[in-house]
Amino acid sequence: MIRGILETLLVLFLLAAYPFAHATAPAPLLADYTHTAWTDLDGAPTGVTKFAQGADGWLWIATPTGLYRFDGVRFERIDRIHGHPLDSSNIMALATAPDGALWVGYRTGGVSVFRKDGSRTFMEGEGLHPVGVMHIEAAPDGAIWVAMRDGVAVLAPGGERFRYLGREAGLPDRGVFQILFARDGTTWAGTNSGAWFRRPGESRFSRAWPRHALVWLSQAPDGTLWGNDFERGYHRVRTAPPPAGAPARPEIAGIGMYFDRQGTMWVTHVDSLERKTAPAGPGLPDQRLSNLNGISGPMLGAIFQDREGNLWIGTSRGIDRLRPNRLRTLAVAKQLEYPALVASPAGDTWVGDYAGDLLSHGPGGHMRREVPGKLTASYTAPDGVLWLGGMEGVLRRDPDGTLASLGFPGGMQGMRVHAMQQDRDGALWASFNTGGGVYKLVAGQWIRSGGLQGIPDLLTTSMARDADGKLWLAHLRSQVTVVDGGKVCGLGPGQGLELGTVLTLYPDGQAMWAGGENGVALYRNGRFAALHGRHDERFRGVSGIVRLPDGDLWLHGADGLYRVAAADLAGWLRDEHAAVAFERFDAQDGMQGHAPQLRPVPSLRRARDGVLWYATTNSVGTIDPANILRNPLAPPVEITGVTADGVRHAILDGHALDLPQGTRNLQIDFTALSLSLPERVRLRYRLVGMDRAWQEPAGRRQAYYTNLAPGSYRFEVIASNEDNLWNPKGAVLEMTIAPTFVQSAWFKVLLAAAGLLLLYTAYALRIRYVTQLMHERLHERLAERTRIARALHDTLLQSIQALLMTFDAHSRHLEEGTQERIRLDKTLNLAEQLLVEGRDQIMVLRESPTPEVLELTLGQFGNGLAEHRPHAFDMKIHGVPRQLRPEVHEEIYAIAREALFNASSYANATRIELELEYSTGAFIVRIRDDGRGLEEAVAAAGHRPGHWGLVGMRERAGCIGATLEIGSEPGAGTRITVTVPGKKAY
Repeated sequence: MIRGILETLLVLFLLAAYPFAHATAPAPLLADYTHTAWTDLDGAPTGVTKFAQGADGWLWIATPTGLYRFDGVRFERIDRIHGHPLDSSNIMALATAPDGALWVGYRTGGVSVFRKDGSRTFMEGEGLHPVGVMHIEAAPDGAIWVAMRDGVAVLAPGGERFRYLGREAGLPDRGVFQILFARDGTTWAGTNSGAWFRRPGESRFSRAWPRHALVWLSQAPDGTLWGNDFERGYHRVRTAPPPAGAPARPEIAGIGMYFDRQGTMWVTHVDSLERKTAPAGPGLPDQRLSNLNGISGPMLGAIFQDREGNLWIGTSRGIDRLRPNRLRTLAVAKQLEYPALVASPAGDTWVGDYAGDLLSHGPGGHMRREVPGKLTASYTAPDGVLWLGGMEGVLRRDPDGTLASLGFPGGMQGMRVHAMQQDRDGALWASFNTGGGVYKLVAGQWIRSGGLQGIPDLLTTSMARDADGKLWLAHLRSQVTVVDGGKVCGLGPGQGLELGTVLTLYPDGQAMWAGGENGVALYRNGRFAALHGRHDERFRGVSGIVRLPDGDLWLHGADGLYRVAAADLAGWLRDEHAAVAFERFDAQDGMQGHAPQLRPVPSLRRARDGVLWYATTNSVGTIDPANILRNPLAPPVEITGVTADGVRHAILDGHALDLPQGTRNLQIDFTALSLSLPERVRLRYRLVGMDRAWQEPAGRRQAYYTNLAPGSYRFEVIASNEDNLWNPKGAVLEMTIAPTFVQSAWFKVLLAAAGLLLLYTAYALRIRYVTQLMHERLHERLAERTRIARALHDTLLQSIQALLMTFDAHSRHLEEGTQERIRLDKTLNLAEQLLVEGRDQIMVLRESPTPEVLELTLGQFGNGLAEHRPHAFDMKIHGVPRQLRPEVHEEIYAIAREALFNASSYANATRIELELEYSTGAFIVRIRDDGRGLEEAVAAAGHRPGHWGLVGMRERAGCIGATLEIGSEPGAGTRITVTVPGKKAY
């Protein structure tokens, strides 16, 4: 008890000893800006004399060794602009005009202007003297003013010649360094004999004060004009004489001065750049960019602010850029060591750390000590009581500022408070940087685990209370404990929690967010769902979570500060498997260090004014979600080069590119002109006719295509800046690849003709082969039939003939008229008839179709029948004979032969006619006789009983798709017609 009283008195004494607010110096230069340096080792130009930038977005850089341009990624030396050459590489002056023209002034004399539609160089013939050009400035009325070593030359709008303003205009004719058009309309000239001015409406220039060399002029936001005296000093320039006796002393030391669009004064020195927060005040070391913090080199020269707000400085060794930070680092008097963010009773954010006191930070950078002592954890109760945990005890601060100290539980002396939280009953729970569970403060006594069972001994890293008043405890190994009154429930991997060490808990309505070393998860409906971002982002090492009233989710993790928009988060809440879009702020935005990975937590808090405060291991920063520094300029996009089959081709604005015949491989170089954060510029391209969708390269600004076919192509590329603001117009390049002869249409026609010829040749060879094969088979069949016919003739028929002769001889021994003689004679007559029919069949066997000449084989067959029968034979041919298909030829021959044989054998005709008609539409065979015709029974049945000739003829006709017609009348002969369609016949 006595110890507690003594500690309280000590605290009160310390507060009394420091009752006043302490003002802090302005934030260090490199807390407000991110510095990047490029040296000659990076390919950067050195000894820069001037910077310029036009609407096209290129940063133009003039040096004594050439003209360069920069897209934020690569420096490129330029010898030609819009296809037109520079007159010299020794460049001193550079300017862009409102019409997009680029003006270049040469150290050895002459001025060139470059436009997309042409260029022009002004020399002696256009009114300029052959002396060095020091400065070029475009006047508000469109005139071009040139400061030269021998005076001031002016080119009127639309003029063809420069006109010098010499002594008649009140200007000196030697040693002019700069022209400046002031905001009030006054025209100023800086010379080595002083500053000269001409007010609107006046015709002559007057000399300003002080009356000595004032070569480089700069106008402040309040209208004050400053001039450099050539001796590393800046004077206030006045149009009226100073008070009598006032010394002409420089007020600011420096060799160059520049005011940015925010009105900040920048002063260059031989070895450094200085931000002047108060022109009359002393220089501060932390407001300088020098070799101590990485400037590219000494001998600072040109200084320039681009259209995106970046500041560019040229040195003798390279180029430096200062980019305004989106994140504002808190200015402190002493280096922070593991800072802790504390929610004050009023809703502001206070900052403490392991090594200092708890301080409040007010407007204007003022700080005030709120509670002395080191700090590792805190908790602000709803009633305004502030609980602070340090390394020696727990301190209670009441709303009226009264402090009370509590000792650690037994065995915890020397430990550090890790987390604190009140439960629904108002009891304070605390954890320490060791295992052994948590402790609950009851009636001034610490009770381990609050007297409950089931709370693990693992380190408790964070605590929170949900909407129902339940106390949540975060642990190592993906473990969370929920205490609901006297009930203890454990959550872990079984409920989907796979975060490793859980670093922070954040209630969100009825849900609870958990951040850990392996990501972020949301607990709702009894399970944890892991939040994943696009491009496989896992949000690792999150130790701070805030959900804004508008629904945006902010996370502070090992890789930076993340913002997930409310709409994207709502989509994920509907589909927890979806990857959310996000925005990240990191070292490129001014963050120093990373989120703490153990304590103090949480590392992210929202103050009552809506500003987010984040803590890293060595700094505290802020960002106002409602006023984030944004880049409103969509990046201009340009196609910078085309390389076809290893040969680079020039690109002319507005013209299609005709590539060589047979081009197969293509490399297209392009860029997006955003100079602030080129690392976050996104590019998409497609080759219309080749790519089905937009391609998005990672880390490169080239597109590659191989095996291109001849034809016309359209290449399109678009880009977005760091704020995902797209330039949908982008850049377009039309290209044509002319075909070689082997790729031309004529070659394809010839190739097709050759292919058809080959196919026809193969077909002809195949037909010849098949025909030869058929001939061989026909000859084999003919030989077999001839052999059979010869065998029948020489054996069977001869034997029958011999039998007939024998029986005839025996019949003569019988008496004529007897019954036996009559029967024997009838038998002999039948045998002779059988012998005749056998001879006819042998004749048929000996006849064979000749595939080449159908009419010849059928003619021979018909004439052969007529020689052995009492009838005449006649054949007629209509049309030009054509070769029939082999299968058609064979079947037609068989049908016609059967018909001719039947007519010759059974019709008792005196005349038989055969007609063959060849036409495109059909092939027709007609066979007519004048015999007795078919019997009615035969005509009705379609065949003669026991005979199958007519049936076979119909079957053969059906096999080749032909029609068979038979017409007959008793006593009027028979007509047989076979018709084969032309497409099947030939």
